[in-house]
Amino acid sequence: MNAHVSLRNADADVIVIGGGIIGASTSMQLTERYPSLKVLVLEKEDALAVHQSGHNSGVIHAGVYYAPGSLKADFCRRGAAATYAFSRRHDIRFEQCGKLIVATNAIEVQRLKDLFERCRQNQLRPQWLDRNELTREEPRIVGEAAMRVASSGIADYPSVTRAMASVAHENGATLLLCQEVIGMSEDENGVTVTTKQARFRAKHAIVCAGLMADRFARMCKLDVDFRIVPFRGEYYRLPASKNDIVRHLIYPVPDPALPFLGVHLTRMIGGYVTVGPNAVLAMAREGYRWRDIDFGDLAEMATFGGFWKMLKTYGPSGLSEVRNSLWKSGYLALCQKYCPELSIDDLEPYPAGVRAQAVSSNGALIHDFLIRPSKRSLHVCNAPSPAATSALPIGEYLVDAFSKAFGVQPHSDLFMST
Repeated sequence: MNAHVSLRNADADVIVIGGGIIGASTSMQLTERYPSLKVLVLEKEDALAVHQSGHNSGVIHAGVYYAPGSLKADFCRRGAAATYAFSRRHDIRFEQCGKLIVATNAIEVQRLKDLFERCRQNQLRPQWLDRNELTREEPRIVGEAAMRVASSGIADYPSVTRAMASVAHENGATLLLCQEVIGMSEDENGVTVTTKQARFRAKHAIVCAGLMADRFARMCKLDVDFRIVPFRGEYYRLPASKNDIVRHLIYPVPDPALPFLGVHLTRMIGGYVTVGPNAVLAMAREGYRWRDIDFGDLAEMATFGGFWKMLKTYGPSGLSEVRNSLWKSGYLALCQKYCPELSIDDLEPYPAGVRAQAVSSNGALIHDFLIRPSKRSLHVCNAPSPAATSALPIGEYLVDAFSKAFGVQPHSDLFMST
């Protein structure tokens, strides 16, 4: 994983593009299933898990919200169990603290009942709490009712990513950092990947590029009817005096008219508590701050018709998110609905994350995983939350899909370089 290693013009059987948790999981499972294949992993940054994998809430999701039968529901339920098992096996910190979804009024209570039924359909075991039971469980949280999902927890996803990459490396994969891909093309015999430092040739590629997913798909001549639109999720950290404010993860009941889950209290592996995230349209694909502006990214959004259709649908809620981002009191009010003791002074700075949201040409937010093959490659076009929780089953799915698409058999030398 040395950033200074050079394999200029080196051949591989499979190039995996992306050193986030999906790329690391896929590389690990690819080398486990096909130990004879020569695997090369390319990451543009000088470390793994720099973007979405290292800038998320750290939650191990149980699969509460997702439509029964969807990839999200299946991946999430299996992924939570797999994440706990992997973390135990590699001595990585985690905590299965459980999640409470708190209803603060009659409308939310009814929505919570619908969520309760969805949980049961997704093979979870939710527990209903009335107001008194909620108070006993969380004395500093208020609400009319709550639902507890015991299988939710918190993880150290950057450490999980590094452990997966280490396993892949031990299995023979080569991992190169500081390799920003600037070109990718396919022909009948393989794939050529060009970075700022070198050019690589392989029989196939698996692209796990997150915020850049649609661009890689277009490089490989896929008919891409969507674009990645970045949303910045801004967090605050509570002071050390409030490290014990909650025992569970505390979530609001989501509004079905809005695309994201809402601001929540999250216990973190480091022992502190964060508040967030909101969802603000970012001015760059890697726009972690308001001042991060990329005019090329903005032009690409502005020339995509689906972007304007999305704004027409979600514009009012988007403006509300912007207001709360700029007006700290508005952000605080979202938290005080279920945690009234919080004050402005409790909201301390904390790094933001950027979510890669795929938006279709008709303006719809694509909520499920989207995986597409090109002539010689497999592309993860959309991997929304709970992608980190689901990284192990997603990697398994990708290796299965790769095998079916390109005819690879266990221990086969069909794609060995010549």
